Amino acid sequence: MYPTEMVAPMKAELVDAGYKELLSEAEVTEALDKSGTTLVAINSVCGCSAGSMRPAMIQALDNDKLPDNLTTSFAGYDVEAVAHVRKFMLPYPPSSPSIALFKDGKIAMMVERHHIEGNTAEAIADHLRQAFDEFC
Repeated sequence: MYPTEMVAPMKAELVDAGYKELLSEAEVTEALDKSGTTLVAINSVCGCSAGSMRPAMIQALDNDKLPDNLTTSFAGYDVEAVAHVRKFMLPYPPSSPSIALFKDGKIAMMVERHHIEGNTAEAIADHLRQAFDEFC
């Protein structure tokens, strides 16, 4: 598990933008049992999180349609929550960072690490906005 001092500023980027942390299996279950749409960001320490994923998650909020619930868990830190949310992400393999949009508890759209690496924050944010417009 990563030290708190390392992950705290990275977690804060999304929390400060309005994302609710999912820290336990129960919180994941509660978030994904809700009707409507829930966006889940699996945050991580890798450079593509800092350079593309986290900025994209914030930029994507500049849209007319948004998910009902914005959530995040941190891979390698929020171990229980991440393991549980990944069960809902099947058949997609574990990936961090990654982004999933759920509608009524079922996965509607998935952005895996290989979609994040090498992409700009703007391109990822545009992709998320398109998904918000379609599913939210």
